[in-house]
Amino acid sequence: MERLGNQRHLFDIPRDVAYLNCAYMSPLLKAVTAAGVAGLSAKARPWEIKPADFFGDSETARGLFATMIGAGGDDVALVPAASYGLAVAAANLPVNAGQTIVMQAEEFPASVLTWRNVARRTGAEIVTVDRPEDGDWTAAIGAAIDERTAVVCISQTHWVCGGLTDLSAISARCKQAGAALVIDGTQSCGAHRFDVGEIDPDFLVAAGYKWLLCPYSTGFLYVAPRHQGGVPLEQGWVVRQRAEDFRNLIDYSETFQDGARRFDVGERSNMALMPAVVVALRQLLDWRIDRIQATLGARTAEIADAMAGIGAIVVPDAHRAPHYLSLRFRQGLPDDLIARLAAQDVHASMRGDRLRVTPHLYNDDADVDRLVSIVRQAVA
Repeated sequence: MERLGNQRHLFDIPRDVAYLNCAYMSPLLKAVTAAGVAGLSAKARPWEIKPADFFGDSETARGLFATMIGAGGDDVALVPAASYGLAVAAANLPVNAGQTIVMQAEEFPASVLTWRNVARRTGAEIVTVDRPEDGDWTAAIGAAIDERTAVVCISQTHWVCGGLTDLSAISARCKQAGAALVIDGTQSCGAHRFDVGEIDPDFLVAAGYKWLLCPYSTGFLYVAPRHQGGVPLEQGWVVRQRAEDFRNLIDYSETFQDGARRFDVGERSNMALMPAVVVALRQLLDWRIDRIQATLGARTAEIADAMAGIGAIVVPDAHRAPHYLSLRFRQGLPDDLIARLAAQDVHASMRGDRLRVTPHLYNDDADVDRLVSIVRQAVA
């Protein structure tokens, strides 16, 4: 697969900063920042904001994300966070007493807390799949799904270890058992190929501020057509038929716009954020997700090889997301490692006992060399 050249010039990253922490929060492209500033500035002159402005960028963003995941624009809702999308899924999937909700161990709190609440309310049971010793999440999750399973909620890329799950295989297992499939794509959408036509999830949510290179408080929710007649969390005006007719909003339309739009968050037309989201998604589509995936996969492979030479234990490539690297060390890591790195303007994350390294197209060999050098000294 063709790889992309270094794109650091498109970001506002000083030469002395090695930022290898996209899974924490991506930096914004310069063009995204400019679009956000221009959008925010528009609110200083509200007399120039027209009714059509409440719909244009949000519809464009919806369509761009849909293109990225192989869906139609009608299948996508605009949400402010993964927790919002998970709440929509939880409100629209039937779960009964005695049934199970299958999740991965050490999942992100927003997901765990959402489904714990469902379990308390319904009398269902959370089944937590332990981290597999061989790194094969797909087999471990599949084995936990049975005739009692109501919902399987998993990540394509696990946020702690970077473990990759074969979603097509899990989807097939869910359909065999009659279970719904909810996917948190926050740590994969934008950096790893995803096709709803192949996977057919019930819901897919992705926060925008990581691999989608979008501003904070933006995100997307894919809703399968079979759930698009469901109940939204809010009763917003902007998602109703004839919402464009501001003069007659007091007609109080009870009819929703088509598709997943009923699930949009209120004030989804945010004039500062939506223009920035559009620029970010257009850049990702221009780069192409398959090329981003290949380029980041090559970069993390280089880092993994260098780290293995100083004692790192890496998830096998067959079970690891290409853009994600989670490193454990036999000798352990000092508690102050992240502080040591940051003191030299090298940025990564610790999750549990693992050093999480998540580069993007703005990273180069010099960044990697600095990271490896500091870690080598820390574990010596």
